[in-house]
Amino acid sequence: MNEPILRVTGLQRSFVQGDVTIEVLRGIDLTVGKGEIIALLGPSGSGKSTLLQAVGLLEGGFAGSIEIAGKEAAKLDAHGRTLVRRDQLGFVYQFHHLLPDFNATENVVLPQLIKDKTRSEADDRAVALLTALGLGHRLTHRPSQLSGGEQQRVAVARALANRPALVLADEPTGNLDEATADIVLAEFLRLVRDEGSAALVATHNERIAAKMDRVVRLHEGRLA
Repeated sequence: MNEPILRVTGLQRSFVQGDVTIEVLRGIDLTVGKGEIIALLGPSGSGKSTLLQAVGLLEGGFAGSIEIAGKEAAKLDAHGRTLVRRDQLGFVYQFHHLLPDFNATENVVLPQLIKDKTRSEADDRAVALLTALGLGHRLTHRPSQLSGGEQQRVAVARALANRPALVLADEPTGNLDEATADIVLAEFLRLVRDEGSAALVATHNERIAAKMDRVVRLHEGRLA
């Protein structure tokens, strides 16, 4: 395996509902090498989204170790976790979550400005990514003027804008029809590979999972 960009060890997460403790993650061990694309396969309720939230440093309450690009997340304060998310991670969700008042280019520019890129650098990067995804003719369109597949392409470009070491994708084509989903997924995988990023892609679809470099299966909070 390539040098790991992500190393998860003994990850656990439980929730208390009334008198019942629900164990969602039960000791997850997972390593993702640089540039590796892994499918996280499992049915709804198996803990896929919870695992991605943990790896994405989006919420606390977890036991175990999450090491990203050589940094142990448990040792980082809130600001440190924010920097890891900004500098090392990209996120693609089932729903695009684009800013409705910004056009496609501006949605991809914004995370770069947060990372202190100049507007010119950010514009150039946004245009290059969107063009690579077949949206060179839709650069100034707002989300409401784009189809579902186009919106999701913009979300992919936004996730890759800051050249993340690891992209976390939660059912990234789950809100699209099958034909559009296949096209967007192929473009997502091509661009992630071209950029040299690693990716952890949560899906319940065996056919989609088969397109990744490696498949890990999550069942009742454990990796099979």
